[in-house]
Amino acid sequence: MKSARILVAALALALAGCSVLPSWMGGGPDKPKAAELTSNPASLGVRQAWTARIGPVDIPVAVNVQGTTVTLASSDGSIAALDAASGRELWRTSAGGPIAAGVGSDGRVSAVVTTGGDVVAFRDGKELWRQRLNVSGYTAPFVAGGRVFVLLADRSVVAFDGQNGRRLWTQTRPSQPLSLKYPGTMLAVGDTLVVGLAGRLVGMNPNTGAPRWDVAVATPRGINDVERLADLVGRASRVADIVCARAFQTAVGCVDAGRGAVVWTKSANGFEGVDGDGSFVFGTEADSTVIAWKRDSGDKAWTSDLLLNRGLSAPLVLGRAVVVGDDFGYVHLLAREDGKLLNRLATDGTPIMGAPVAAGTTLVVVTKGGGVFGFVPQ
Repeated sequence: MKSARILVAALALALAGCSVLPSWMGGGPDKPKAAELTSNPASLGVRQAWTARIGPVDIPVAVNVQGTTVTLASSDGSIAALDAASGRELWRTSAGGPIAAGVGSDGRVSAVVTTGGDVVAFRDGKELWRQRLNVSGYTAPFVAGGRVFVLLADRSVVAFDGQNGRRLWTQTRPSQPLSLKYPGTMLAVGDTLVVGLAGRLVGMNPNTGAPRWDVAVATPRGINDVERLADLVGRASRVADIVCARAFQTAVGCVDAGRGAVVWTKSANGFEGVDGDGSFVFGTEADSTVIAWKRDSGDKAWTSDLLLNRGLSAPLVLGRAVVVGDDFGYVHLLAREDGKLLNRLATDGTPIMGAPVAAGTTLVVVTKGGGVFGFVPQ
């Protein structure tokens, strides 16, 4: 049965030998001691501009950014759009049940996946349509070109008409024995839909789902199915046609999506997505080491163990800073050139959920306690 192929990420991590888990994955009091905070130099001026609330967040949320509007969801089914400049609520609605993945949006249509197995689309806070999925999904839908694309837990991909929910196509692949209950990778490069399927990046025709190219970021290795897990997870970093992504506890690599060719792959042990710019790709490892790889070669530019074992989020590149959140409600801004601490920001003391995002000039983070915080340059 397909459901038997899905492994909860916390179990996979534990069995695979990872000793440090973020709190939402089941990290407990027996995990390694977190690094003590050093003094805050506050050499990069940032201030809290506003706060809002969304509701409890027990999943790694995907905060969608369209211009200066951020759209996000809570685990209990609330979905809201906020003005990033002021924190003002533009609209709020409910998916009618707990949410497994969200939010995806193109600025007009927003979509989530519920734990009950529905994909639900909204416009301006009003439900447009909902469709039942054969298998649940843990990746925020990708909304583009008038379509809603959904990556399912068995790593099949389904496309729906964004206006009426009509199913357009389904692309399935031979399923691996186990899959992670964790967000996967999906984005667009030109007119190609790029999706992480197992340890591979696959370029698809968005009109038909037909594959255009298929390359390996990581090769599964190990003596059992758990050790061989190599799903691509979390946010990818795209600069022009180059897409860089993380394979669960295996590797970080970059692919030329224009040619469908691997640029480089490097061994890495993490489970959060990556971010980057034209010079570097940044990632957080399972033990909360922060690493910068050179984008052209994959060579390490620097590593930082300043935040060791603090349960770091995926990073965000923001100007001259690399931003990460931790399990203690802090947001850390590290220098993109060398990883030194520039500033530290406090939220509500609960873990930062999902990756920080930038909307206009505002840095937005979401906490497990349901807090939404907007920070701006000082």
